[in-house]
Amino acid sequence: MKLKKINLLFAFTLVISMTLPAQEKSFTETGAQKKERMAWWTNDRFGMFIHWGIYALPARHEWVKRHERMTNEQYQKYFELFNPDLYNPAGWAKKAKEAGMKYAVITTKHHDGFCLFDSKYTDYKATNTPIGKDLIKEWVEAFRAEGMKVGFYYSLLDWHHPHYIIDRNHPQSASSNEEYEALNKGRDMGIYRQYVKNQLREILTNYGKIDILWLDYSFPSGKHGKGRDDWDSEGLLKIVRELQPGIILNDRLDLLDVNGGWDFTTPEQYKVSKWPERNGVKVPWETCQTFSGSWGYYRDEATWKDIRQLLTLLIETVSKGGNLLLNVGPTARGMFDSRATERLESIGEWMKYNSRAIYNCTEVPEGFTSPENSLMTYNPETNRLYIHLLEYPLQYCTLKGFAGKVKYAQFLHDGSEIKFGEPRHNVTYQEQKADEDLILILPVVKPNVEIPVVELILQESL
Repeated sequence: MKLKKINLLFAFTLVISMTLPAQEKSFTETGAQKKERMAWWTNDRFGMFIHWGIYALPARHEWVKRHERMTNEQYQKYFELFNPDLYNPAGWAKKAKEAGMKYAVITTKHHDGFCLFDSKYTDYKATNTPIGKDLIKEWVEAFRAEGMKVGFYYSLLDWHHPHYIIDRNHPQSASSNEEYEALNKGRDMGIYRQYVKNQLREILTNYGKIDILWLDYSFPSGKHGKGRDDWDSEGLLKIVRELQPGIILNDRLDLLDVNGGWDFTTPEQYKVSKWPERNGVKVPWETCQTFSGSWGYYRDEATWKDIRQLLTLLIETVSKGGNLLLNVGPTARGMFDSRATERLESIGEWMKYNSRAIYNCTEVPEGFTSPENSLMTYNPETNRLYIHLLEYPLQYCTLKGFAGKVKYAQFLHDGSEIKFGEPRHNVTYQEQKADEDLILILPVVKPNVEIPVVELILQESL
């Protein structure tokens, strides 16, 4: 009888363990398991962000409703006129792939509350506009058809929902506590929290496997902000880990101190000085960047980065162990801005020949120092190091401390050999040390590549 009870207890325990929600398992994930789950993302390094919604009609920034303090009634005309008749997600996917991007993330709902997907919990969605269809469904199918990973952005903010508590980022933000109290009379954030959970379940259930999720964003500090308690971030996290256990999640739920509460950190619109750390440990990271000063389509915005700046941004990001998510804001008719298309094509031309200096690359090992006016990336699997020549040297390139470490050197774009030289022994070259430095003899004329890349095949012992 005692043995039978033990067996029954074992069976009961086994059943319970097998039926534990997936999120419980994710909380006990080992470092090795997390590394394996994120391996494709770490390898791919380069993705496309897409901010699109009815704010493409005013074409004055995706925060136009907030910046111009529009009411729902004033903003309604954009909803009623939204008809992107030239929308061709297959064309978008092709442009992304040709640019060398390996994954893409699209806004399913931005801060204005408008949904590109067909949700049963709101009428404020694309299926109720003149376009009359689920735009996310077509997008997912098109990008998957190109072999790209797909991700969703979903805004935690909502400037349209009647129960979202008005805060300092809201278009109707106030100047005093009394005004906020009056504005929020009758609003119930609990109803809104359930709305978010319902929609989160929709986007993580109705479109198959989703590879990345951006939940954006928490602003808990100061007055009239919002953090984990306002969203019930831990409740949202459980839904995410349950429905999509393999998904990669960003860090904007205000759960940095919760195990499994985030997978990568997201420096926005700036270049980091070094690989980001948390508690002294390097963490996975991705910088999200725009071509210009806006995420959504902004017709008259003119501060667009040129191709050299964009390539340098990509290279520098990878050189510090990170990913680049580069944003496109399509027009109200569903097309990419011609300025974005031009830059994507230029990036793609460079990536066609130099992508192996990006994919699966990271920060170089200790002991290697970049030559002047250059950046370096490193592929640990192939043991190859890449020197990106931001400014082309005058024939000779000195690699300090590289002596005895390099088996072979070549330009990456055409595979042509670069010969090694000998240090010059006069006063001009007195800083070159034969037993420490390696001299590369480059052609006088710069190759016809925006940023030439030298590929170093390192000695196997390194």
